[in-house]
Amino acid sequence: MIDYERVRSTVRPETVRIDEYSVWINTEISEIEGEQTEYEYRMIRYTKDEYIKLMAEKNAELESQLTDTQLALCDVYEMIGGE
Repeated sequence: MIDYERVRSTVRPETVRIDEYSVWINTEISEIEGEQTEYEYRMIRYTKDEYIKLMAEKNAELESQLTDTQLALCDVYEMIGGE
């Protein structure tokens, strides 16, 4: 991963851009008015393997949170008199 931090461009960036080798994530996009419109944003570049690993980790975390939520809902259901 390479974090380019704050960059500027005269072209509005896509939030996610994928090329042959990398996945580029652009966040915190803000428009700057002046003689010409510019965009300032945070740009991070991941290799495709890094990005796949990141998404797998996020998915595993979401699955765990979903399981916890389902268990909590079962407990609530039992407390309110469910069978």
